[in-house]
Amino acid sequence: MSAAATADVAPLGRMLVTQTRFQLLTRLRIPAFSVLSLGLPVMFYALFNAIYGSTKLNGVTGSEFILVSYATYAVANVMVFNFGMGIANERGRKLDLLQRAMPLPPIVAAVAQVVAALLFALIALLILFAYAFLVGGVRLGVGIWLDLLWRLIIGAFPMIGLGMAIGYGVGPNTAPAVVNAVYLPMAFLSGIFFPLRLMPDFLQKIGQTLPTYHYAELGWNVLGGGVADESVLRALLWLAGWAVVLLGLAVRIYRLDESRKFS
Repeated sequence: MSAAATADVAPLGRMLVTQTRFQLLTRLRIPAFSVLSLGLPVMFYALFNAIYGSTKLNGVTGSEFILVSYATYAVANVMVFNFGMGIANERGRKLDLLQRAMPLPPIVAAVAQVVAALLFALIALLILFAYAFLVGGVRLGVGIWLDLLWRLIIGAFPMIGLGMAIGYGVGPNTAPAVVNAVYLPMAFLSGIFFPLRLMPDFLQKIGQTLPTYHYAELGWNVLGGGVADESVLRALLWLAGWAVVLLGLAVRIYRLDESRKFS
């Protein structure tokens, strides 16, 4: 590439910021994604808080426990439904082919997808936190709110890998069915919607191996009071292992998709 051509290409940092902005605006402008991703966690929290919010578990109120449960659901929902299905839809519209014809390195496009998903998840969390504080009556210390926030963002990488694997592995018409078949059972078996200890033993054993279970445990640990069944370190180690597996799977599927289209 000549010096003149090189000078016409934007710096990688500017490319990343612009592409991230594009990805975020795309998600926000599609109501089927944005409304469900931002609104469903609040709706579920409002429903279950009205029923169980006044109960107590080891000194922790039901409102607080339910908040953490649906905060983990909010982030995972963004990563799988919004992020994963968004990738499948972009591939269906041939946007990956268009990007290939542009001076946009694939790694920048991929990182922008992840950053946009994390920002969207942050928006979903802030909306849920605001509702829980203003309407649900949840009063946590500033340190606890921030602790919960970073745990949910850091622990989301296995779900990012799952979303990418689905997004690059199937088409836009198949993605909703695959997401529902894979993610929803994981969410139920993690104890987010229904206490895991009330399920049959064999379902508990299955649930305790899933990334969604350890993700929820990482969040519940912030409340103290013995409401979580495993330590923070154990939850982080499980999540790190799942992140390696699922992100590795996503990269493999992405390369296969690239090979089919461009080799």
